[in-house]
Parts: sequence; C-alpha cells; structure tokens
Amino acid sequence: MSTPVGNESRQQELRDQSTTDLVKQLADETKTLVKQELDLARSEVSRVGEGVVTLARQELQLAKAEMGEKGKKVGAGAGLMGLAGGIGLLAGGALTAFVILALDGVMPNWLVALLVGVAYGVVAAVLFYAGKNRVQGAGSIIPEKTVDSLKEDVQWAKTQIGSDSN
Repeated sequence: MSTPVGNESRQQELRDQSTTDLVKQLADETKTLVKQELDLARSEVSRVGEGVVTLARQELQLAKAEMGEKGKKVGAGAGLMGLAGGIGLLAGGALTAFVILALDGVMPNWLVALLVGVAYGVVAAVLFYAGKNRVQGAGSIIPEKTVDSLKEDVQWAKTQIGSDSN
C-alpha cells in the first residue's frame, strides 16, 4: 500500500512532468508559428519586390515611348533650324553677288552689300525663330507621364509594405 506522502509525491511528480510537457509543446508550437510567420513575411516581401521590378520595367518602356515622341518633335524643329542655316549660307552668297552686280551703277557697292546682308539676316532670323518655336512646342524633354506614374508606384509600394507589416 502506498502511503499518503508517497502518493502526494507521485502526484507532484506527474504535475511537474505535465507542466514540463506543456511548456515543451508550447515552445514547439511557438517555434512553428514563428517559422510560418517568417516564411509568410519572406513570401510577401518577395511578392512586393517582384511587383516593383515589373512596375519598373513598365515605367522604363513608358519613358522610352514618351521620350521617342518628344525626340521626334525636337528633331523636326532642330532640322528646320539646320536647314535654315544651310539655305541661308547658300542663298546669301549667291544673292549677294547678284545684287551687288545688279546695283553696281545705281549706288556704291558697300551700300548694296550692307542692304543685302540686313535682308538676309532678317530672313535667317525668321526661319530660326520658326524652328525654335517648334522645339519649344515639344515641351520639356522630361517624360512627365512617366514621372507621375513613378510617383504613384512609389506610393503604391509604400502602401503595400505598410499593409504587409500589419
């Protein structure tokens, strides 16, 4: 027969073992939950990272397209300006010689050369400003649509990171 003291000791031993088992079980479950949470966090960070990379690629394509459009406009204006310069040089030389020879008997050669030079300067200025207006009409070379879209993407990424941490 067991004594009441021996029985109490055995019951205490069982309670201690039961508590130890519960603590071990709780520690194992906590460890498992922490591992699952870390895996989930890694997955979410990876997902957001992939989204950011995809967005960056799309933004780069948008920037290329937008810069191409602006480049065409700027190129057309610059082409006109270059054409004006080339034509101005050729025409200036030929017409200057013609006018000076034609007005040789009417007024002094120096005055004819001065008048012709001023007239050509006016024509060249008109062509230059026409080209300049086309270049300015293209607007800023900064791809505004892309910049605005990038700002939205940054805000989205911040929102994703903020919501994933909650």
